[in-house]
Amino acid sequence: MSVMSSTSLRLKLCASVAALAFAGVAFAQAPAAKPSRIRGDIVSLSGDTLTVHRRSGDTVTIDLKQDTPVTAVKNIKLADIKPGSFIGTAATTGTDGKMTATEVLVFPEAARGTGEGHYAWDLSPNSTMTNANVDQVVTGTSGRDLKLSYKGGSNTVTVPDGVPVVTFAPAARTDLVAGKKVFIVATPVSGTEFAASRVVVEKDGVAPPM
Repeated sequence: MSVMSSTSLRLKLCASVAALAFAGVAFAQAPAAKPSRIRGDIVSLSGDTLTVHRRSGDTVTIDLKQDTPVTAVKNIKLADIKPGSFIGTAATTGTDGKMTATEVLVFPEAARGTGEGHYAWDLSPNSTMTNANVDQVVTGTSGRDLKLSYKGGSNTVTVPDGVPVVTFAPAARTDLVAGKKVFIVATPVSGTEFAASRVVVEKDGVAPPM
């Protein structure tokens, strides 16, 4: 193998690994890992300590290592979701048993399979998360119906017009400034102290909807 082709291969591998790490930021593991999901506004970043005022009303401190992934999301269109897309969607289930999305994240192809499945989520009461392949998109009067399949099952989620539809965008520690909204997957340490494994931060006016 030539030096050039070897270098090209290494670059492609690095890009793939980076994409996977980047894509894993927002939707972590299935429930077996039981991570803490922290949503709120940044109070401050001092050294490696991020202080966040949570949506629940309390304030917590989060240890942020230098290599902790930090990313953002950007808005895309509902029409950008196509058959074959791999998505994560939080949804609520009505009394009729139908699922309605409250947000949708479209994963990059390199992250296909991230957190695949259907499980409870804590975005709102009785919400669920489905990370799945889009098999079919049906346009209706109330939005679009996404027919989804994942290991062990399938379901249909209606995505009304106006529901946030996002994908990942680059971000850095310098984006972690006071007042920005964050979504953080973290491990409890003690009391109100946590250790972050990944951070999604508001950028360009787009807050993480998950």
